[in-house]
Amino acid sequence: MKGETKVTIVCSTLDRASQNIKNCLLNTRKWQPVYSDSEYSVIEYKDFRIVEISGSLIHQDGLDKKLIAWGFPASLIIFASKHRSKDGRAILTVHSTGNANEAKFGGSPKKLAASAPQAVRSLLRSLRTLAENEECEVTLECTHHGPSDMDIPSVFIEIGSYEAQWLDETAGRMVANAILLLKDEDAPVAVGFGGTHYAPRQTELILSTGITFGHIFPSHVLDDLDEDLIRQAFVKSRADFAYFDRKSMKGEQREKLRKMVESMRFEVLKESDIKDMDGIPWEFCAALRKRVKEICPSGKPMITSGIKCEIMSCQKCICPKVKIARINPALLSEAEKIDRNRLKEFLSDHNIAYIEYEDGRFAHVIIGLDDHCARLAAEEVTNECVDILKKHYDINMDRGTLHITEKKFSPQLAKSLGVDEGPLYGRLVRGESVSINGKTINPEMVYEINKRAIKLN
Repeated sequence: MKGETKVTIVCSTLDRASQNIKNCLLNTRKWQPVYSDSEYSVIEYKDFRIVEISGSLIHQDGLDKKLIAWGFPASLIIFASKHRSKDGRAILTVHSTGNANEAKFGGSPKKLAASAPQAVRSLLRSLRTLAENEECEVTLECTHHGPSDMDIPSVFIEIGSYEAQWLDETAGRMVANAILLLKDEDAPVAVGFGGTHYAPRQTELILSTGITFGHIFPSHVLDDLDEDLIRQAFVKSRADFAYFDRKSMKGEQREKLRKMVESMRFEVLKESDIKDMDGIPWEFCAALRKRVKEICPSGKPMITSGIKCEIMSCQKCICPKVKIARINPALLSEAEKIDRNRLKEFLSDHNIAYIEYEDGRFAHVIIGLDDHCARLAAEEVTNECVDILKKHYDINMDRGTLHITEKKFSPQLAKSLGVDEGPLYGRLVRGESVSINGKTINPEMVYEINKRAIKLN
């Protein structure tokens, strides 16, 4: 119906793969003809609309505005197209459009179209499932070619890479089904930097985690990027953060891009950061990372499986909050020096998040979903730290102050009593008495006593 906003699949009479996909769509559902003239035709099925044109798909700048003028506005535009490559591989691809530098194949130089990250995720994941038993590669491509003048979100889905594959009915049916299986998702969105044209790391992250990508820039264009283009990428992707394929980039490129991204108040997340936050609402992750940056700028939030489960079980009834409680830093440091593994295991077994510095040390902050949870966890961690110390030191608690008495073997005292390194020396270290020239030397005689106090809140 004219005037209704629908998901619009654009096909071209000049594109054999596009015609293949259109025919598979028509054979899959009962479509209704709506309009036809010499310029374009329209058929519809529920919330989907096929618009067939006679021009090249990569030269359709302003098509979103034309659709509105024709009375067929789109909420999303999916260009069903062919993919061409010299290696002739059987491949199904998904990508955003625009140009990072010159415009050799449609669009304008240094201009990006509005991308459709949620559709990219849905299409790519559906294609991977549908092609599971087929000898066909499924992958993202980096942002390239036109159109670039598109304000309505759009995405290309393509069959490659030569005529036999463009006409392959199995490939056309997989693409048609992926389109019809389109899901309206709400995944966190990244702008991607680095990697090859087929973006293997970004493809794997969409397939294995809960994020998606808008615009992606391959390694060979990174030196062409400026602040305006990067800002375009974030705005037109509606992105939440940046992802760097670090191994594919030079150090100076990473630093230059990081400064530009952070000047726009976006974070650069590593692959480990993305996997850590998997399954957690982005709003909570963003609030957590912001709070951690305020508390200790060099720290990294560590999200336990316990707090992940708690967030997922409660997010339908409340919005997860980031609440903190503090542990005495001196107490934490003492316990960590003695048994870091036990402390890490204890932290990991609780429904909390905690912070690690770059050198692996724990920060003295516990993060929970509410004040009570954070305080209770901080108390339990405090008790665990005290228990660790008890196994190694003499401990005495007096009016909220923890008194630690440490006995430490002193090689200097042993030597002053005539005990040099050797068997006797080793016995003293093990806490045994030894005899030298008829004189008994007890372990207490060669141990220094170190006392210190930690005031606990």
